[in-house]
This record gives sequence, C-alpha cells and structure tokens, in this order.
Amino acid sequence: MSIQVKEFAFVFHPVTDIPATRKFYEELLGLNIGLQLEFAPGQWWIEYEVAGQALAVSNAMPGKITSALALEVADLDAALAAVQAAGAPLAQAVMEFPPCRMFIVRDPAGNEITLHQRKART
Repeated sequence: MSIQVKEFAFVFHPVTDIPATRKFYEELLGLNIGLQLEFAPGQWWIEYEVAGQALAVSNAMPGKITSALALEVADLDAALAAVQAAGAPLAQAVMEFPPCRMFIVRDPAGNEITLHQRKART
C-alpha cells in the first residue's frame, strides 16, 4: 500500500530572529504574507505566498538549516544588487550555466536560498 499525496503543502525554514526574518523575506525578497500565527508570545509561524505555494518560517518549530529552496527572479543582476545593498551574506557568487544563472544568499538564520534566472531561449 502506498501513500496518496494530494498536493504540495509548504517549504519550511527554521528561524530564530523573527524581526530580521521578516525584514529579509518581506522587504528584501518582497514576499507577501499568506498566513501568520503567534502560538505564544514571540513564537511565530509565518507563511509567504510564492506563486500559489507556501514558504513557511517559524521560530516555534524545530528544524535544520536548509539549502533546497530556489526562487525564480525577473532580473538576477538587480536581485544581486539588492542583496548586496541589504548586506545579506552570499553563500555562492553568481554561477553561469547554459540555460540559467544563479547565486545563493543566506537568510538571517543561515538558510540558503538560490536566486535563479532562466536565460532566454534562442
């Protein structure tokens, strides 16, 4: 017997500093909140809407630092300039591949997020 998966639920990043996390995801990445719950004073679960999917961050749930999230951006050079201006640490400089370009940035908790841009097809 196999499990019947219905849909994608969410991607989760454990965090510790909610104000710094909110600044990173809301101000730098420009993500919109889809859901936010304060379980107890200072203990948060926040979901950001990303193309109909949820990226969840929480300081109320245990987890390990991750590096499996890649977000498509409209302009990689502008994204890199914004990340550098915000002082967010890079985990990997821009990498070039035949179909795409990308770099990796760390959120305030150390989770690695790849910012990716597909190249125009010729």
